[in-house]
Amino acid sequence: MNPAIARALRIRGISVTTTPEVGLIEADDEEQVEFAKTEGRVVFTHDDDFLRIEIDHAGFVYCGQGRRTIGEIIRWLILMWETLDTEDMENKVEFI
Repeated sequence: MNPAIARALRIRGISVTTTPEVGLIEADDEEQVEFAKTEGRVVFTHDDDFLRIEIDHAGFVYCGQGRRTIGEIIRWLILMWETLDTEDMENKVEFI
């Protein structure tokens, strides 16, 4: 994730954890998903490998690389945060 996205979400009071901050930069996708599920966090990603994961998860938000501007991504993520709860996202993928 572009650090500007995390900063913008935090400014708006949205709790964000990034892979480097929690020491998972070298972790495989499944480890990252397990961490996010344990923490009750939805994963935002540009990596389409996450779309093939077949384990329970807290939810994914996927945006293909280069498909949206940083501002568009931030607006979509804020909208999702405002309108969806954890049950809405569990084991689901939202595309932006």
